[in-house]
Amino acid sequence: MKIIVAGTGFVGLTHAAVCSEYGHEVYAYDIDQKRLAAYRSAEREQIEHYVSEPGLASVIQENINRYLFFIDDLTPVIEGVDAIFLCLPTPPNRDGSSDLSFYFDAVNHIAGLLAQRTDQRRVVLINKSTVPIGTARQLERVLRDHNVPNAGVASNPEFLPEGNAVEKSRHPDRVVVGGDTEEDFRIMRRIYSQFVNHVRIGYLETTPETAEAIKYVANTLLLTYISFWNGVGARLGEAMPNVRMEDLKRGVTSDNRISTWGSYVSNGAGGSCFGKDIQSLIYQLKSAGQKTDLLQSVYGINEYQKTYLIDRAVNEAGVRFNNKTVALLGLAFKQRTNDMRDSSSLQVVEALLGRGVREIRAYDPLATSEAKRFLNPEHNHLFERITYHDSPKAALEGSDMLFISTDWEEFRGLSSTIENSVKPPFLIIDGRRMIPDYNELVERGYGYLAVGSPVIMPKED
Repeated sequence: MKIIVAGTGFVGLTHAAVCSEYGHEVYAYDIDQKRLAAYRSAEREQIEHYVSEPGLASVIQENINRYLFFIDDLTPVIEGVDAIFLCLPTPPNRDGSSDLSFYFDAVNHIAGLLAQRTDQRRVVLINKSTVPIGTARQLERVLRDHNVPNAGVASNPEFLPEGNAVEKSRHPDRVVVGGDTEEDFRIMRRIYSQFVNHVRIGYLETTPETAEAIKYVANTLLLTYISFWNGVGARLGEAMPNVRMEDLKRGVTSDNRISTWGSYVSNGAGGSCFGKDIQSLIYQLKSAGQKTDLLQSVYGINEYQKTYLIDRAVNEAGVRFNNKTVALLGLAFKQRTNDMRDSSSLQVVEALLGRGVREIRAYDPLATSEAKRFLNPEHNHLFERITYHDSPKAALEGSDMLFISTDWEEFRGLSSTIENSVKPPFLIIDGRRMIPDYNELVERGYGYLAVGSPVIMPKED
């Protein structure tokens, strides 16, 4: 089929690449010339500068200029198109509502072109990114306003976990399609023919509004799992003597009715979806006159979690951050990505700088370039105190304490690196419980403070 994907961020680029892998003729459209030039180069380093996702560059390299094309002008390809996926940014406004200005700018442009085409075969415009419930109806109105003939709308939310997006695009848990007519459902079935009637993949056809709601409820429930374990499990491990966090988790999740996903504890969840989506859902429900106490608590717990370890260091370990040097390991919101959006590390940096640290020595295997964009000294002169390093050891050298903010696997075996880089007294603040052998470090004079455990300081001689 002939498919246009409007928007080439994380969602759009992954979707376009994998659709081309299945033999569809895919035109990935964007207005960012530098981004397009990077993709057209087919060079891994340039592609991953914008979207660093395992396996994605290889898919692009295999299919570019054969099934996959990157374009900045829709006019030459609008004829004969079967489906247009809308993968556009919908950032949050300050009140939690979704900013749909980018979305409607693109939709109006596309509708104007569709109205002028000579080939008037059926075309479906599909919301792929997360949009407020009812957006499909607004999309219908735009098409009517432009007198677009023979066009339908659908909602097809994405459920891609960053760091595993290509694999999940190839083998999704479910494909949700919201539409109104059998004609539009038939087009969607052709696009996703490999998933229809699959024995292990749920293919669900429903209304556009239900499909839009499924995405919000799914992401909010996932954040609820995370906030429950942080707000209950971690608090028990921190406040009650002899409560072992790992054993607590194992014992509770041995019940097959209880998910193991989200049962880890951490210094908060970040990324482009969870925080934005729950704020949007709160706004939508409030606008409909509904109470949102549970959702507000879930969101509040997650935000609190991002910096509370710094308060614990002050109150429980007697740390004074003023004029100290802190090694910060991990900048991306989670492992296997360079995405800094809503990363806990952003709030950690601001909290540390607010407490007067002299220097933050940062390291992340993928996200340094993105961090420099988010933490630009031109926006805040205090960011000049951040230095970036090419290894954990380099970041640790000369530091007074360590904060681990991302769950990169290379941080899990960090004990020997710590011992070879810094000498006690030295406090390790572990936001991801990455150092299982912390007792050995404590015996050697290091202090250890982690989510889900009381602070452990070395015994004085």
